[in-house]
Amino acid sequence: MTPRTEEAAHAQPSSRGPPEAEPGPRAMIGRDEELQTLRRLLADAADGRGGALLIHGTAGVGKSALLREAGAAGTESGFNVLGAAGVETELWLPFAALQLLLQPAADGIGKLPSAHRTTLVDAFSATQTEPHIFRVALAVLELLADEADRQPLLLLVDDLQWIDSPSRDVLRFVARRTRDLPVLIVAASRVHFPDAYAPSTQPDLHLRPLGRSAAAELLDAGAPDLSAPLRALVLERAAGNPLALVELPKTVQDIPPQLDDLPLTQRLEDAFAARTDSVSPECRTLLLGLAAEPTAPLNRLLEVASSLTGTTVSVDAVQEAVDAGLVGLVGRALEFRHPLMRSAIYTRATVADRLATHRAIAAAMADTPERRLLHLAAATLGPDEHLAARLERFADTALARGKVASAVPALRQAADLVQDPRRRTEILVRAVESASEINDRVHTQLLLDRADMSELGPLERARLMVVSDKAAFEPDEPHRRIEDMVTTAAGAFDAGGVQVAENLLWRAAARCFFQDGDTRVRALAAAELDRRNPDPDAPVVLTVRAYTEPFRYGAEVIARLGSLRPDRLDGRTMHFLGSGAMVLGDVTRAARYLSLAGAAWRSQGRLGLLARSLAGSWPRVYLGQLDRAREESGEGLALAEETGEWIVWLGVKATGSLVAALRGETEAAARMLGELRAHRLFPGMPFAAVMAQQVEGLLALFDGRPTEAYDLLTRAFDPADPHYHSVSRWLLAPDLADAAVAAGTVRQARELLDGLPELAARLPSEMMVVARLYTEAVLAPDDTAEEHYAAALAGLPAGWALARARLHLHHGRRLRRQRHYVDARNPLRNARDEFERAGARPWAEMAREQLRAAGESSGRRHANTSEGLSAQEMQIAVLASQGLSNREIGQRLFISHRTVGAHLYRIYPRLGITSRGKLAAALAALQDGRPVSD
Repeated sequence: MTPRTEEAAHAQPSSRGPPEAEPGPRAMIGRDEELQTLRRLLADAADGRGGALLIHGTAGVGKSALLREAGAAGTESGFNVLGAAGVETELWLPFAALQLLLQPAADGIGKLPSAHRTTLVDAFSATQTEPHIFRVALAVLELLADEADRQPLLLLVDDLQWIDSPSRDVLRFVARRTRDLPVLIVAASRVHFPDAYAPSTQPDLHLRPLGRSAAAELLDAGAPDLSAPLRALVLERAAGNPLALVELPKTVQDIPPQLDDLPLTQRLEDAFAARTDSVSPECRTLLLGLAAEPTAPLNRLLEVASSLTGTTVSVDAVQEAVDAGLVGLVGRALEFRHPLMRSAIYTRATVADRLATHRAIAAAMADTPERRLLHLAAATLGPDEHLAARLERFADTALARGKVASAVPALRQAADLVQDPRRRTEILVRAVESASEINDRVHTQLLLDRADMSELGPLERARLMVVSDKAAFEPDEPHRRIEDMVTTAAGAFDAGGVQVAENLLWRAAARCFFQDGDTRVRALAAAELDRRNPDPDAPVVLTVRAYTEPFRYGAEVIARLGSLRPDRLDGRTMHFLGSGAMVLGDVTRAARYLSLAGAAWRSQGRLGLLARSLAGSWPRVYLGQLDRAREESGEGLALAEETGEWIVWLGVKATGSLVAALRGETEAAARMLGELRAHRLFPGMPFAAVMAQQVEGLLALFDGRPTEAYDLLTRAFDPADPHYHSVSRWLLAPDLADAAVAAGTVRQARELLDGLPELAARLPSEMMVVARLYTEAVLAPDDTAEEHYAAALAGLPAGWALARARLHLHHGRRLRRQRHYVDARNPLRNARDEFERAGARPWAEMAREQLRAAGESSGRRHANTSEGLSAQEMQIAVLASQGLSNREIGQRLFISHRTVGAHLYRIYPRLGITSRGKLAAALAALQDGRPVSD
């Protein structure tokens, strides 16, 4: 095979359009495994099983060449290839890269449903209000799905590290939803920034330098005439970097020995910069203009170069740059052949030349105010209050239109131009808040590092603390952090910043639950709330009180929750009330409020907030709604990973593991439990640890290891154990009682639960009522057992179906042991039927065994509705049975309507039907345990 040419070895795909296939035979030296991976992904995508791949590695290692090869292979395989690359100067221009990527498919926008069409038009408009990011993402997904229905799609994205944040978020959204589409996304990035807390959700390929033999082969193909000493020197300096192996031979004889210790990147930059020594001043000026504004059209670059040199700069200068191997002409635009060439030329220029170039570009860009301002700022040395004010006004306008990403660089540069340190810090605080709002954790932290904490007033300090809490939820020293947050909130309250203070105090209160704050910090947070004499019915007040001191305020909060008539469409209020009810254990109300909050966030495309509301899947477990809990926790898990809501991730992962255990899916429960415990945040989060311990105990109990189960569950009641949670432990009380009966440790369990009645009187939530009634019945001595069972069954909250069924199981088992076989059958039947309806297979099997022991054959086990269907498939089947179209289901679940169709195609045969019209009957038949017929 013929080796790749020098240009092909390191050229990048066009940053302004899709890469073009190269003519003739091609081979990449030393990249057989990587090429095989790409070919496999292309074959899968062509068959409708799409995917995504991130290629990352150092500059010059061959990422762009791999993308180019993928583009050529995709074209040969019949793919429609779309391409774009990040450019530093467009890093802060919202949707710039996305608009470029979709240009070849722009005609399809007009064929989308009106809501999606309007969303994309607004997103790409300079004047319209920017739509929410996930509305844009869903519209893009539908556009690509429609395009891929005609021809498989290959999306190539280079220099991902310079892609603007909104475009990057949209691409990430789409990449997670390509499994059922003929769409493959391959992206390349110089740096790899995995979220420190995130499990891997997309495959990646770390592109390493070439091995010794492959490096020598590539060097000999491009520079066959090198002398042996120079060849050895290049191989040593290049260290397997393909770009260096191509470029260093051209200049290695001119590099002085003292530069031998320079980093490879700087050597390459020096090699590129040296090429400008032989070109004319007009060409150098043109190249510097391109380096300062890589996206400028050629005619504007020539205009800028002419104004700087005082002479007419013609296309001859362009040809010089092309002949020097520094740039290529793609259509009517100039592009550097590699990003290092751009940085080399820019850094080699004098400061005076750089400033003059930025001023000239600003003058030529009067029609694009955003770029004009950024170049004016880059052309300024020292303070410039007037320009800083202009940048702030621009940021205000951008924020008013929802174009947050545009506001961040304007504010960042405005901060550089003001002289007063306090004023600079105030502007930086605004920039930090804006970067945080678009979930750009990297730049949020960089801006935080620039803020001078000594210049912060109480309001700015509180605002920054809110941002840092959103940017990184550190698990260490929880009590100190809660105290700092409460103290800072107090300062903000006193300074008149009620809204930011409430936000911070709510976050501190939430930590009291998540990290189980001690008595002192809980009281501190509650006292700070009381200090300002708040409205006792305000949702945030109820939530803070529920989070901080549930056994002090619980009865009052529950009473007020019961008397409120809030706006059901107000997602924020519903979420506050739902989360407050959830931490108290008032699960029926929590599930209802959080469901309403989720509906509001879903309609607005607020996926991060929707993920939080889907934490309401946890209460559904106790209401016996295992199918729905499985569906919602699965969706919540995916959305939490997508939006970086890692506290939510812990909760819904634990819920998913609990549901799997109750459904008898032991391997899935254990796998999810392992993933939960392996998460970086887990050790500092008792709210998740106590749930994990519950799953461990139940798995042991279902597996016939009652003594181990009892020991595991008692750890959740030991204040010195990391699995202890002062409130949530009471959800485990029924499980502890079950294990105690099976293990013969009833007396010890009674002692352990001795304080429960008094606490239940102080916090009369459903959780505490059930814990008291259930344990009193199950652990009762024989002479009082019947009256306790009667009281428990009469006093249980209406919706707690699993607790009621479990009590029936225990009651029937006790009656059978006492040889009251006929009396035992009715409660055992009730238990069996409810467990089978809910899909709680381990308990259902226990009830069936007890029925057989009581002399009644239980017949065949009825299939649960969701058996054989994944959580998402079950969601789709239910929605389709309710009459929703594929597009409506896709909009609700944030997936493509074509993905919905693919799922339904797989669902029908599993349910034994052949059409959509039979879905409702099939699901109803399964729910009732009847055979399904088409």
